[in-house]
Amino acid sequence: MSDAPGVRVMGIINVTPDSFSDGGRCNSAESSLTQAKLMIGEGADILDIGGESTRPFAEPVELFQELDRVIPAIKAIRKESTIPISIDTSKAEVARQALASGADVINDITALRKDPEMVRLAADTDVPLILMHMQGSPGDMQVEPHYEDVVAEIIDFFQERLSFLDAHSISRERIIVDPGIGFGKSLQHNLTILKNLDAFSVLGCPVLLGHSRKRFIGDVTGLPVEQRDLPTAVISALAARQGVAYIRVHDVASTRTALTIESALS
Repeated sequence: MSDAPGVRVMGIINVTPDSFSDGGRCNSAESSLTQAKLMIGEGADILDIGGESTRPFAEPVELFQELDRVIPAIKAIRKESTIPISIDTSKAEVARQALASGADVINDITALRKDPEMVRLAADTDVPLILMHMQGSPGDMQVEPHYEDVVAEIIDFFQERLSFLDAHSISRERIIVDPGIGFGKSLQHNLTILKNLDAFSVLGCPVLLGHSRKRFIGDVTGLPVEQRDLPTAVISALAARQGVAYIRVHDVASTRTALTIESALS
């Protein structure tokens, strides 16, 4: 997956009732499949399926609830398409069943820190792993986040994670890093990360950016969530200029258009 040329667009499909942007839109296998077909038609390279909201102050979801949400959606999409599917979860059992149902990638916002079984699952498979930086947890991450040097501290975090994976015989070639825009970061932290995305190249791993429709865009522009696809696309193009390999977005069409223009001007 990570060897494909150019920037790859990851379409977000939240099979949840309470995600900050599109909660309830894809609350069944049928609606998830409809959204998947739309995104594929718009140029998505990969789909990211999640069954637990990670918005600030979100309540945790029980294992059975998350499985009931994501497994039917993955099976429905896989029956109709061969597009790579990422499972957005921090629970090893959800990841295990998702892979068995046709998912190809594990996307863990806790960077394999929450569930010890996730490390064992990662070691027993050869699928790509997306590791995200987060200060705190969704329940408290936006309560006065603090850094002395946000970019340097995120790089240090990933270097520790990579060393941890080395110790568990998990190849670095499988790793994609996500600096975690909006996860335990203030407006200024987010802007600093976006200005310095090329700094993460020191890690030697592809970088994924998940900025779509997030609060910092509203803080800068004054736009409500439903009107943030245009600035999301602008940031996507600017991120491509800094070497980001994956762009995770809700609206595939606008970001694909922005990336096409960026590529033509490169």
